Amino acid sequence: MSDISISISIAGEEARTVAAGISAQEALKELLSKKQRKQAIAALCNGELTDLSTPLQADTVIEPVLASSDEGLHILRHSSAHIMAQAVKELYGQDVKVAIGPAIEDGYYYDFDRDTAFTPDDFTAIEERMAAIVKARLPFERRVMPVAEAIAFFTEQGEMYKVELLKDLEKEGKESVSLYQQGDFIDLCRGPHIPDTSWMKSFKLLRVAGSYWRGDEKSPMLTRIYGTAFFDKKDLKKYLNRLEEAKKRDHRKLGKQLGLFTIQDEVGPGLILWQPRGALLRKLIEDYWKDAHYKHGYDLLYTPHIARQDLWKTSGHLDFYSENMYSAMEIDEVAYQLKPMNCPFHIGVYNATKHSYREFPVRWCELGTVYRYERTGALHGLMRVRGFTQDDAHIFCRPDQLEEEIFNIIDLNLQVLKTFGFVDYDVYLSTKPEKYVGSDEHWDLSTKALQQAMDKKGLAYEIDPGEGVFYGPKIDIKIKDQLGRSWQCSTIQVDFNLPERFGMTYTGQDGNEHQPIMIHRALMGSLERFIGVLIEHYAGAFPLWMAPEQARILNITDTQAEYCTQVYAELRKAGVRVEQDLRNEKLNYKIREAQMIKTPYMLIIGDREMEEGTVTVRKRNGDNLPPMTPQEFAGLVSQECEQGIA
Repeated sequence: MSDISISISIAGEEARTVAAGISAQEALKELLSKKQRKQAIAALCNGELTDLSTPLQADTVIEPVLASSDEGLHILRHSSAHIMAQAVKELYGQDVKVAIGPAIEDGYYYDFDRDTAFTPDDFTAIEERMAAIVKARLPFERRVMPVAEAIAFFTEQGEMYKVELLKDLEKEGKESVSLYQQGDFIDLCRGPHIPDTSWMKSFKLLRVAGSYWRGDEKSPMLTRIYGTAFFDKKDLKKYLNRLEEAKKRDHRKLGKQLGLFTIQDEVGPGLILWQPRGALLRKLIEDYWKDAHYKHGYDLLYTPHIARQDLWKTSGHLDFYSENMYSAMEIDEVAYQLKPMNCPFHIGVYNATKHSYREFPVRWCELGTVYRYERTGALHGLMRVRGFTQDDAHIFCRPDQLEEEIFNIIDLNLQVLKTFGFVDYDVYLSTKPEKYVGSDEHWDLSTKALQQAMDKKGLAYEIDPGEGVFYGPKIDIKIKDQLGRSWQCSTIQVDFNLPERFGMTYTGQDGNEHQPIMIHRALMGSLERFIGVLIEHYAGAFPLWMAPEQARILNITDTQAEYCTQVYAELRKAGVRVEQDLRNEKLNYKIREAQMIKTPYMLIIGDREMEEGTVTVRKRNGDNLPPMTPQEFAGLVSQECEQGIA
């Protein structure tokens, strides 16, 4: 403490005078109730996130970071990564080198370099050592060290990954760094952290994965151990239950069980083979999509899968997106490339004819298959693939139409998502990235247009800085499934750049040539990913309108086979997607099989149904409906489907 006085205050409240050098924790004791103080794990001091041990040397507006807050949970998980690394180092010593260990959504991870990769069999020992560290109540102590001294320290420790990070910081002109220590474990870290290890009472190690150092395939392969942590054991239990439910809903498992799609090494990783039931599911989604767009004033386009390489030079993709594009192929001594986007083709259609201001807005849509390179380790069922179909659309409009067109897109977007059962979502405005094309003026105009449209629409959103595409800012909509998980699907982008690059014009009311504004837009993102999300959202039990098989006819004995075939033909003629199982198997066995593939209705036919010209209707949840004629059942299906799409 010093003789110098400073003022401390909670924002909007009366300030207090204290001695300079008081810690953030001591300052909060002066300003908060005992109950609030017990929940504080860090502090915002003049807007900067700090540890509670941080000394205050100047007038400070301070806010507590509570354990109940999202930021508090993030800090706990970051600290948990350090505790896990400490446990691993204590158990395996010099046999393991530590890399990085951040907090992530729902948990944390740490990357380790070890000759023998870690497996889940190692979790028990690591968790037991972590529990001992928690019990020891070791404080997280921060110290600042010159970069050169830190390099020498970690070199002596043999921690080459920390040394590499520090040398990069040194090249950037960084003079000092912060280190955190709990017990004998010292890590390079910006912090902040929980006051001591005892705060981490509820934790669990989850899984391991391979990870290249800094994501570079030419660098060493590390072992990444994932874990999670909560302040409350009930929250941990709830999360672990949700993980178990997620395993049951895994679209890769259900995709195989339901006969929807397959991925085969002979064809290539990340390339989807749609099986008949999956192809039918996809057709139903595509048909709905096309009908909805036609009703909203869109026209349908089809474009090629490859184009001359020069097209991608003009569009800027070769300069800004080449790492995601496949290598060129030579055709007639001219370089061609697979398309990663559909937009240059739609511009080609536009530039094929002259346009007047009276034509606008022009709305074109396409279910266009594109190809993008993804690392093998990043591929994941339908969620991350190398060839996928975008539900793409491009709108060309005048400046005075821009806001209304964004309104229309948002309305259609939310309507489509609601039809598929998604009513909970987060909206983000993604702004200019580091690498971009076009003028700052156009970027500002585009960003402002998206922002104003959402404001006037009353749509709550967050800013996602630097996450726009290279040619323009965008609105991103992340839908939430039944388990509360977020999935990036919808995107709306305003683009002044490509119309300028491709010399797009229209004749204005003044008789002069003007440049249209281009809006890029995808509602589902990609059909593959969206169907993967649908499978997990519904656990494979799709609503009737998009179920590939709506009903299955089951006979009790061979006596009813002929009548079953008549009912089958009648229902198919009425538009019901129906199959029949006339095998000489027990009825309960056939019911179980139908339930395994999530068939919404089972139509059971015995002697009574055959005599009365009816079917007994059993729902997939086990409930039975009263007997009805095939015509009545077809009407029930039609009505339920109409309600589902309405």
